[in-house]
Amino acid sequence: MLARIQFAFTVGYHFIFVPISIGVGMMVVFAERRYYKSGIPADRAASNFWIKLFTATFAIGVATGITMEFAFGTNWAEYSRFVGNIFGAPLAAEGLIAFFLESTFLGILLFGRKKVSKRFYYISAWLVWIGSLLSALWILIANSWMQTPAGYRIEGGKAVLTSFWEAALNPSTAPRYFHTIAATLIAGCFVVAGVCAYYMLKKRHLRFARSFMLSALSVGLLLSLAMPFIGHWGAMVVAEYQPVKMAAFENVAETQTNAPLYLFGWVNGDGSTTGVSIPSGLSLMLGLDPEHEVVGLDSVAPADRPPVQLTFQSYHLMIALGGLFILVFGLAIVMHILKRLENAKWMQWLLIACIPLALLAINMGWMAAEVGRQPWVVQGLMRTTDGVSPLVSAGEIWTTLGLFGLIYLVLFIAWIRIFLGIIKKGPEDAAEMLQTEKTVAPAPAGAGR
Repeated sequence: MLARIQFAFTVGYHFIFVPISIGVGMMVVFAERRYYKSGIPADRAASNFWIKLFTATFAIGVATGITMEFAFGTNWAEYSRFVGNIFGAPLAAEGLIAFFLESTFLGILLFGRKKVSKRFYYISAWLVWIGSLLSALWILIANSWMQTPAGYRIEGGKAVLTSFWEAALNPSTAPRYFHTIAATLIAGCFVVAGVCAYYMLKKRHLRFARSFMLSALSVGLLLSLAMPFIGHWGAMVVAEYQPVKMAAFENVAETQTNAPLYLFGWVNGDGSTTGVSIPSGLSLMLGLDPEHEVVGLDSVAPADRPPVQLTFQSYHLMIALGGLFILVFGLAIVMHILKRLENAKWMQWLLIACIPLALLAINMGWMAAEVGRQPWVVQGLMRTTDGVSPLVSAGEIWTTLGLFGLIYLVLFIAWIRIFLGIIKKGPEDAAEMLQTEKTVAPAPAGAGR
């Protein structure tokens, strides 16, 4: 349990920074494209501003990600022995293809503005963002294999890779990837919208705020509207390949037709649910027929069932927050079009408040997916209890957990101070750049006659 808590803490902390870096990375591309087309110094200043925010977040994301990977060899040695032949390929690809692509061209963005062509610099912005998307892809390939293993055989008590493509393109890879990326971009859009809302509150950098607010709200609304369909795709895969997890999502105690779909509720001690539901909703969602049979928790022994309350609540909180985000993005973009957003302080504060809510929604989705898979660390092949390191004591895990908590607190304080410091300063060099250009600009023809 301590090993699981430590890994959950490490992953949850790491995933604060992943959505921000991916979302802000998208804004770097948008801003650099605008400058590439316009050549206006203010657009270059905007691009520099987002690059600074991206870099501050990327750095701490890398540090916490390395810690997470080390845990495979320290706390989860038996698991690593079992899946090492499978996990080696995607984790190596994540480092060699994604991370080096991202970090190399981030160096161009940080130090190469005056040393490379405008076109190459713009392409570098794309490659940094693509690198972050590829990094997420390889990690999710590894995680999806744990959910729906494919392309392997068991040999000598270990999973041995038989087909790279079958393992990489296992049944849950595509829906999990698109679901995760959409969620991270929604969170990133709230970060961008929150920054712009802050400037509107302070009546500073209004040209910058208006421009990027529209970009963040447009992309955020589009992805929020797409999310229910992407989520449904993932739910169909879960129902087919992990039916007990789906049963835990909705607390389907017994295999049944006309299974209800709960909007919210509470799992009682006797296994029943008290809450508001759509009659036959789950059967209709999964089979387009109220008579569609939904597999219940009773299909497996009690020892093979996940913790239902935690799975149920995290799953439904994620969905509820997703619905809230559609409403917030939709209302905000209407107000922006009607030119009312800039003076609506309540909406500006709501956009800022949605930043932690978006990160919470992502972590609730991760919790539902991982807790709902229990007691399996690799679905149907290896139990979580069999994956821990036998030689690591509880005292050692307590010690490292405490040290991680202390170090992560220091890192978070440092990051938040740098991040908020960049925002507080803002893209202020734009005015200076404009003034400089006016000063050095040649006099118009005929001047002085």
